[in-house]
Amino acid sequence: MKILLTGCAGFIGYHLTSKLISENHKVIGLDSMNKYYDINLKKYRLGNLKNYKSFIFIKDTLKDKNKIIKLIKKYKIEKVVHLAAQPGVRYSLVNPKSYIDNNLLCFFNIMEACKICRIKHFIYASSSSVYGLNKSQKFNENEKTEEPAQLYAATKKSNEVMAEAYSNLFKLKFTGLRFFSVYGPAGRPDMAIYLFTKKIFENQKIKVFNYGNHARDFTYIDDVVHAVYKIITRNLKKKKLHQIYNIASGKSEKLSKLINIIEKNLEKKAKKIFLPIQKGDIIKTSADIKKLRKDYKYKSTVSIEVGLTKFIDWFLKYIKS
Repeated sequence: MKILLTGCAGFIGYHLTSKLISENHKVIGLDSMNKYYDINLKKYRLGNLKNYKSFIFIKDTLKDKNKIIKLIKKYKIEKVVHLAAQPGVRYSLVNPKSYIDNNLLCFFNIMEACKICRIKHFIYASSSSVYGLNKSQKFNENEKTEEPAQLYAATKKSNEVMAEAYSNLFKLKFTGLRFFSVYGPAGRPDMAIYLFTKKIFENQKIKVFNYGNHARDFTYIDDVVHAVYKIITRNLKKKKLHQIYNIASGKSEKLSKLINIIEKNLEKKAKKIFLPIQKGDIIKTSADIKKLRKDYKYKSTVSIEVGLTKFIDWFLKYIKS
């Protein structure tokens, strides 16, 4: 199968590309290689992919719809996996325009290209942040998502609404993926697990917001890739053409527990600065994954203890390389 995958040098994009090419699919990977976080980590990921003959890398943005259409036609793309976006909840408070440009305008461009080229399946990254200020103990895909807590969440919710409209209007198969706190080797350095590990290792102080009482549905990257790979490769026929899935472990863990596990693995004690909750923060996320389990026989297999050990093993090797 020939797949266009945007954001291939990103965390999830890198691991998903690795899985797809290992299973003999051809991946045309597109990434702008922006400097939102350390470009060297993106180069590291890309370096691990470039030796595969079934992987072609293109450095570009999604700002030109016509270029995307030409790309799809040139490589006879069958399915599109759109993971490229401006990430980061807190950064959206500082640089909101980047979220409009990258998460709305670029999303429209690639969606329009998929419509014109009649792509078999358009799979795109949404986010657990769309649940916003929802008070449910377990977020399921049918929950109301009309109260985003920040602009990042608002752009992701907008993507879902745009996809719903296009899917209905033009009879296109679209699937949205609501990712929950993904972590693992080669993970994003702006995320809590990487930040805490690096600072504890370097004997620096860590800021612990909401006094460590935040809880997240931390999901190991292998579980995420397993789920998304099934969604890409299994031609599941549903009456409704636009589907949305929670991609998560289904279990919530407190930040304080996370820090304890990191301390144990590094054999170091964290220097904690306890702080109140930040503006735009969500206290707890926990996903209901019944729909994913029912449709794709999904099961999360990696515990937070095992996953963090694997991440820290990678981290220690990476910083010495």
